[in-house]
Amino acid sequence: MSVDMTVKRTRERISERRIRTIVLRVLAETKLCSIATVAKGNRAHINTAFFAYSPNLELYFLSDPGSLHCRNLLANPSMAMTIFDSHQKWENPGRGIQLFGSGQRTGGRQADHAESVYGTRFPAFARWMKGTTPTERRQGALLRSYALFRFLPSRVKILDEADFGGAVFIIASVRRNPNRDGPFRIELVWEATERLVASRGDGLR
Repeated sequence: MSVDMTVKRTRERISERRIRTIVLRVLAETKLCSIATVAKGNRAHINTAFFAYSPNLELYFLSDPGSLHCRNLLANPSMAMTIFDSHQKWENPGRGIQLFGSGQRTGGRQADHAESVYGTRFPAFARWMKGTTPTERRQGALLRSYALFRFLPSRVKILDEADFGGAVFIIASVRRNPNRDGPFRIELVWEATERLVASRGDGLR
């Protein structure tokens, strides 16, 4: 006899406010992410980068435009991110998010906004870009060979076992609505609650 894990969907609806609070908390707690892109031949590719984010769930990362993941985005904007604190212990309740959407290189006013958001989270970036000392100017020249990319998630999958319970995942869509005071406002709309449960089956593995 073996024990398998299956996914069971429940009707437990989660409020938009609760989802938003947890997502923003995870984003605030860590500055590194893993980025998945699609390479030629539909092959998977993954890399790691520092990221910054806006309250409207725009995520930005700085990278070499000639790198494989950036070239992948030029050909296919589909991408995903995982964000979690790597210091978590295996035996403790886990917390992290998976985000799915599209990414592209920023330009024009969007690039200026990205630089502001990124520089707010990483003050050294803003300082080096201003370049008030010779060392900072050298660092700034290096940074200008890179580019800021924007990731707009359309769906998020949340694990927060301390809040929702063990092996429970919350799936929400990211809706962007017009806003008179800005380009848009986001709404994180609950779609499903999934729980991993044990199911017993006969046979040996």
